[in-house]
Amino acid sequence: MKRRDFLKQSLLASGATLIPSFLKGMESMSLDKISGYKNIIVIQLSGGNDGLNTIVPIKNDIYYKLRPKIAKSLKDTIRIQDNLAFNDNLKEIASLYDEGEMCIINNVGYPNPNRSHFRSSDIWHSASDSNKYINTGWLGRYLDANCSNPHHAIEVNKGLSLALKGEKLNGISAENPKFLYKNTQETFFKGIATNVDDTMLSEDNQGYLYKTLLETYSSAAYINENSKVYKTIQTYPNHKFGNNLKQIAQFINSGLTTRVYYSSLGGFDSHVNQLPKQDRLLKIYSKSVGALVNDLKKQNRFKDTLILTFTEFGRRVKENASTGTDHGTANNVTIISGSLKQAGVYNEIPNLQNLDANGDLQHSVDFRSVYATILNNWLEVDDTQILNSNFKKMNFV
Repeated sequence: MKRRDFLKQSLLASGATLIPSFLKGMESMSLDKISGYKNIIVIQLSGGNDGLNTIVPIKNDIYYKLRPKIAKSLKDTIRIQDNLAFNDNLKEIASLYDEGEMCIINNVGYPNPNRSHFRSSDIWHSASDSNKYINTGWLGRYLDANCSNPHHAIEVNKGLSLALKGEKLNGISAENPKFLYKNTQETFFKGIATNVDDTMLSEDNQGYLYKTLLETYSSAAYINENSKVYKTIQTYPNHKFGNNLKQIAQFINSGLTTRVYYSSLGGFDSHVNQLPKQDRLLKIYSKSVGALVNDLKKQNRFKDTLILTFTEFGRRVKENASTGTDHGTANNVTIISGSLKQAGVYNEIPNLQNLDANGDLQHSVDFRSVYATILNNWLEVDDTQILNSNFKKMNFV
């Protein structure tokens, strides 16, 4: 790895320290000039969430035959349509569905799927083919092609995902604006930031470090100050994921110009004793997203927001000997928004009679078609430039 690349990735991945951010000119913009931007919130259910026990094929005998111990019974579901139902821990999500604010896309995956958590996550983050390795993410390339400021993408986590890393710009990892600001006000950091001149910015590696420090110093103040504009009174689950979505709502409702937000909920690798673990996590997810949507609706920002939820792969259709499921392939993806063109169940439900040789679901929708649709129809940019190919567009927005 080149020295500059090493420095760049090391600095940008450290969410609490040096993070490039807003240009100085953005700090003086008033809220009436920066509200109303369409934004996207990407949520990853990390570990490989079991889609069949999330959105349940309640009339499918094969489902119950292959899952005698972990299948969701009819009484433990919330009916969507005659042959499909939500896990009953998704009450808030089910309410959004009933309001016409949710779209379910089934059988999403990619050719020659990989069952490694790390590799499959990289494929989803980079939007690459399964046999290609790309060091930038699809949202990072969106930043490169369409933005001049790294703050247009914020991950509310401790680290920065590959999805938000570009060639020229990286997104920002800002889990705690107060902590970020406090770090930049330390004597050593502040002393350097306030004494940088043009000559210090000219040398390649050293100049990059000084530029990063200056942007960090500026951004920390901007985020800390402007995220105070709106203080939520909405109750969120007392959980890290709930707090992350609360922070995202505060950013959006405060009028930040950020277009992309990213967060994750982990723990879905359910090889053993799946039912109680997954049900607990789905309840946290549902209550957190429900609170987020209510928060955004109060400020009339839900119409400008799209929430994409994905996981790096699905689970094997047949349960294992430990009342769990092993790594699989295709899965459902959900879209939540106040501006959907097509709500409900978007396409055919999983076909359990046509599994692959390993007993896994076969995909019929390439996940990059979902990305292409969001980029082209929602963010209104050239998706082919970002995804390096022309994927079929869909009609959910």
